Amino acid sequence: MGNRGMEDLIPLINRLQDAFSSIGQSCNLDLPQIAVVGGQSAGKSSVLENFVGRDFLPRGSGIVTRRPLILQLINNKAEYAEFLHCKGRKFVDFEEVRQEIEAETDRITGSNKGISPIPINLRVYSPHVLNLTLIDLPGMTKVAVGDQPQDIEQQIRDMVLQFITKESCLILAVTPANTDLANSDALKVAKEVDPQGLRTIGVITKLDLMDEGTDAREILENKLLPLRRGYIGVVNRSQKDIDGRKDIRAALAAERKFFLSHPAYRHMADRMGTPHLQKTLNQQLTNHIRDTLPGLRSKLQSQLLSLEKEVEEYKNFRPDDPTRKTKALLQMVQQFGVDFEKRIEGSGNQVDTVELSGGARINRIFHERFPFELVKIVFDEKELRREISHAIKNVHGVRTGLFTPDMAFEVIVKKQVIKLKEPCLKCIDLVVQELINTVRQCTDKVLLEGSAPVREGADGVQRWVQCTLCLFSPSPPPSAFCMLVSCFGVL
Repeated sequence: MGNRGMEDLIPLINRLQDAFSSIGQSCNLDLPQIAVVGGQSAGKSSVLENFVGRDFLPRGSGIVTRRPLILQLINNKAEYAEFLHCKGRKFVDFEEVRQEIEAETDRITGSNKGISPIPINLRVYSPHVLNLTLIDLPGMTKVAVGDQPQDIEQQIRDMVLQFITKESCLILAVTPANTDLANSDALKVAKEVDPQGLRTIGVITKLDLMDEGTDAREILENKLLPLRRGYIGVVNRSQKDIDGRKDIRAALAAERKFFLSHPAYRHMADRMGTPHLQKTLNQQLTNHIRDTLPGLRSKLQSQLLSLEKEVEEYKNFRPDDPTRKTKALLQMVQQFGVDFEKRIEGSGNQVDTVELSGGARINRIFHERFPFELVKIVFDEKELRREISHAIKNVHGVRTGLFTPDMAFEVIVKKQVIKLKEPCLKCIDLVVQELINTVRQCTDKVLLEGSAPVREGADGVQRWVQCTLCLFSPSPPPSAFCMLVSCFGVL
């Protein structure tokens, strides 16, 4: 089954992925992998279920896949599934697998159809699969539905690009045959990061749903939009078959019959269908891992040397060394800066679905609260015209002027700009208060989790930043400067 000569390569990469996931750290190594991308209802879930031979993925309307699913398929005599977050528990009932995916998704993203880049690791053992690892990504969408974030399209796009931009990632671009290939979301985003089509594998689904008299022969023969790795056609179960619990093995037999009997596809039937797709992906992933191993080995050796050098520095470790305290403080301040930037820029790993915070609140102050304050300014056009007339006449004196004098214009404008001072200062106060709240949130984690010296240092950093913000506020309190100086006693 598959490429036996190097069959241990894929499980090796799986163990590396699990190691990074289990310690809660992102993998700094670009591990070889296959990412599955496509629009909503393109048939991604059906393709993966056909690989496994079981119904185990959540289904429904709208965005169903809301977190990346790292699916590791392992050929094994017994059939069961395991989750990395449920160590020691074997799932024999695949209906329970679906329920666990839904529960684990809601645990991070909530039930409001939000998304998260934190992956779910699922390992499936089965005699019907080849060794293969796939990353199922959320389907790309155009319009936010219900209580989804308005920028859901951009969020999903950013998440997809986060995976497929890496040169070590193969792209499985799934496109339904009953849509125009030129409008394929999957091929469009794949072409952005892989313009030569060297890393992209095309999958054409729903061939049986094409209008009568049309076919996808030119696409599958790699003539219409050529890819280096070509296209493979598959026929998934219809929604009626899924609702009726049609056996996947029977569906695979029907798929085989479809390609053998269709006049446009029978000459390429041996290169079509789910079994051929699974075998091709196994071989290509194995070959891809083999090709990237030298670079991966080199990067590992470089990181190992760096770690050994750092370990060497700890041989003469002294707990009371003042330089260590300084280094720890600098690291803490650096981490504080990273957390603060994430909260302001909105690039954090966890998205608050209850209320606005950080940069979002500041954005609302500028775009909602500040315009509202400006609208409240009383403006008397009749009075303004009278003031303009008097200013012009006073500047001209006994002369009759032909042009409006600059001095009159400047006086009138200054008088109007002064009216903007109060709402501007109010806006600044609100922004400063929000920045102080953000500082407090960034230091809370250190205050709760750190040791006593770290907590004291974090408390000092928090008070220092808050005092600095107070000094830049429109009306700083007299004690702010003194408090700022005292903070350095802790730092």
